[in-house]
Amino acid sequence: MFISPMLLHKSDAPFDDSRYITELKLDGIRLIYSVDSDGKVRLYSRHNNEITAKFPELLTLDLPPGTTLDGELIVSNKEGKPDFEAMMSRFQAGAKLAESKPVTFVAFDVIQHEGNRVTKLPLLERKAVLADIMPTDSERLAKSQYIEGNAFAYYEAIKAQALEGIVLKRKDSRYQVGKRSHDWLKVINYQYADVYVTGFRRDPFGAYLADADGRYLGVMELGVPPKARARIYSLREGDRLACRVKYRNLTSAGLLRLPSFVEW
Repeated sequence: MFISPMLLHKSDAPFDDSRYITELKLDGIRLIYSVDSDGKVRLYSRHNNEITAKFPELLTLDLPPGTTLDGELIVSNKEGKPDFEAMMSRFQAGAKLAESKPVTFVAFDVIQHEGNRVTKLPLLERKAVLADIMPTDSERLAKSQYIEGNAFAYYEAIKAQALEGIVLKRKDSRYQVGKRSHDWLKVINYQYADVYVTGFRRDPFGAYLADADGRYLGVMELGVPPKARARIYSLREGDRLACRVKYRNLTSAGLLRLPSFVEW
């Protein structure tokens, strides 16, 4: 059964607060993992698309009937870090890459237990229920680890490892189905670069980016305010505009992933 997941707001910076736990933000695909009363497994994306057939390796994880978990689907690289490109490649190919590019489901919350919703329980109580459901981790199924407070130090550690970011969650937060809540906050480990806008498209909007040598770096679609767009639209062929962008990471092709405008 699909249950619309709780969503996060953004925080510009980490903060230390004993009322919060801190988790690693995993770079993958949000997944709702459901086991009905008859033990049948169904997998759903956050947008209510059933994707069960794509991931046969997740259908025999021996989770109890009446369980619905929320978590992230990842593919790890050789360093053991989540690899978003590899995850998307696997998602598009589906079961054909089940052996060569297996996924791991990392659960960070429980929505239903023994057929009953547990969304009104405080987060730490739900974490305890999750630990009962999943007493041990495996290559295909794991629990998200967390610490209490210490978000600033944890964020510095993930920056050193070039990981995606952290999530801060209030210990007493209830699971708010289908809502975006300030009880859960994400802090993204953005990278920054000084680049050039060399051209654009209007519909949908996109600004073509390049480095100082003219090497193509991708398309910027995010965070561009109206005044900046107007300046881009005035760009003439052969000209370029210098700007600073933030982005998630470099793709294997050397492009900026999800570049967003910061300033001229």
